Amino acid sequence: MEEETEEDLRTKTERKVKKAAQLMFFRRHRIPGVKGWELKKALGENYMEVIVVLNSTLDKLGMEVKRINEEGGGGVGGEEKAERDRFMIVLKNHLVEKASGERIDEVAMLSATLAYIISKQGKAPRKAVESFLADKFPKHRVFFALDRYIKQGYLGEDDRVLYIGWRTRAEVDRKSLLDLILAS
Repeated sequence: MEEETEEDLRTKTERKVKKAAQLMFFRRHRIPGVKGWELKKALGENYMEVIVVLNSTLDKLGMEVKRINEEGGGGVGGEEKAERDRFMIVLKNHLVEKASGERIDEVAMLSATLAYIISKQGKAPRKAVESFLADKFPKHRVFFALDRYIKQGYLGEDDRVLYIGWRTRAEVDRKSLLDLILAS
């Protein structure tokens, strides 16, 4: 059996890094990013090492791979836990103001919702959030928006109680959001 040369190993790693980037950049489903088990299937057992290399490459572009546990909590843990986590590429510093592609009133509604939930220690009854938003936005838009934020992962809902979703933990700097709201 032939020994892999350093050049072969480097080429193989580059191929895996490109494949990982393609999996994370291009959305195949409604939810961005990929699950750890998908990365393991596509890249092999050492997929976490490939993510580290991809992260160093993305760092030059002001982006990073974020590992998120969809059930709550941070993305830390062993190999078997990583297979259930979601990996996605996010901006490190939000220098681009128009990166979301959402309407400004939709962003305002999401921001207000998140600020309200954060001010209530991370959980708030859905009725209270709807009432809070209905003072500023049309009621029919509020119901539709909250359902959409739940589907997109920005919010979670349990027994008519809303809480911060996995995608908010991944994409939103909550401290900066509150600082901006308090400053205005």
